[in-house]
Amino acid sequence: MKYRTKGVLFLNMGGPSSLDKVEDFLSRLFSDTDLMKLPMQKYSSKFIAKRRTPKVRGQYAQIGGKSPIYDWTLKQTELMKRALLQDGLDVNTYIGFRYVAPFVEEAVEQMLRDGVREGIAFSQYPQYSCATTGSSLNELYRVLRKHDPSKKISWRVIDRWPTHHLLIKAFAKLVTEKISELPEECRDDAVILFTAHSLPIKAVDRGDPYPAEVAATCHAIIKELGHSHPYRIVWQSKVGPLPWLGPHTDDALTGLAKNGHKVVVLVPVAFTSDHIETLYELDILYKDLADKVGIEHFKRVDALNVEPLFIDCLKDLVLSHLKDFKKPVQLNLQCPKCTNTVCGEAKGFFEDHHDEIVRYEDKTRTIE
Repeated sequence: MKYRTKGVLFLNMGGPSSLDKVEDFLSRLFSDTDLMKLPMQKYSSKFIAKRRTPKVRGQYAQIGGKSPIYDWTLKQTELMKRALLQDGLDVNTYIGFRYVAPFVEEAVEQMLRDGVREGIAFSQYPQYSCATTGSSLNELYRVLRKHDPSKKISWRVIDRWPTHHLLIKAFAKLVTEKISELPEECRDDAVILFTAHSLPIKAVDRGDPYPAEVAATCHAIIKELGHSHPYRIVWQSKVGPLPWLGPHTDDALTGLAKNGHKVVVLVPVAFTSDHIETLYELDILYKDLADKVGIEHFKRVDALNVEPLFIDCLKDLVLSHLKDFKKPVQLNLQCPKCTNTVCGEAKGFFEDHHDEIVRYEDKTRTIE
């Protein structure tokens, strides 16, 4: 059979590459109707972005003047590509961000120019949420309808991987390393707080699977650690006045201190690389809070970044989808109360691609 050029597209939110890009990043984020619904969104998104920009610029200024997410994602793609090549699989890699360059549209255009015929849409959110993976896949669907209506590229989707064994081992290794940095006499007293980006309660009520998948990741990590420490799941990065999933990370830190717990290990469990939520919110904002409320030992576990076990995880996910493809069983299921018509269209679109891949691979095996 003729070799078909393969391309892996890393999908993520992205972050501003400079302080001058912050307002545009926020404007695109608040314009995303897959993420949120606002009155007169075309105009209100720009107003909200302009109002929030000074504060957010100040936060980015404290972590180096930009988001490091592109740099980390580029390193991850390069290391994964090298690892796959060592296993005899040559793939092109691409980055498609939702709110900053390189955008999904730019990545798809480059894939077509490169002659890619087998694409893997690889969500860099281990736990699926309609606000993250769902939004990215909806955007990819819109881009493909515009730029590849004849379906030159056949697509597979890695939409979630919250309990992949190498992801869990990577997290467990990083947690163990951080606990070992505590004074020996208080290591057993540590409380592990798994922190993830929160979600509006109305999204949870629609049936978004994110909270359950975050919980699955946390439970698997604790099991890998041998149930060595007590833990809780907490939620960060709430925006706006509406109710969000709790307990919030800052409230949890305050409550633990009040209840006499003085040793806390914070684990960013829904992020695959460092960015503003880890470098500013956890390392600066919550570290300062921990000091104020009387937590004596506060450790933040490193993000996955280029941890070798994590790179092996990325490689294994791609290999398994290319060598032993099985249709994602969850991807085609919409939330019970979903009101987004694009979501259903996108799921059906990728389901059709998966059916075509199954037929193609069945035909290939028959010929061989």
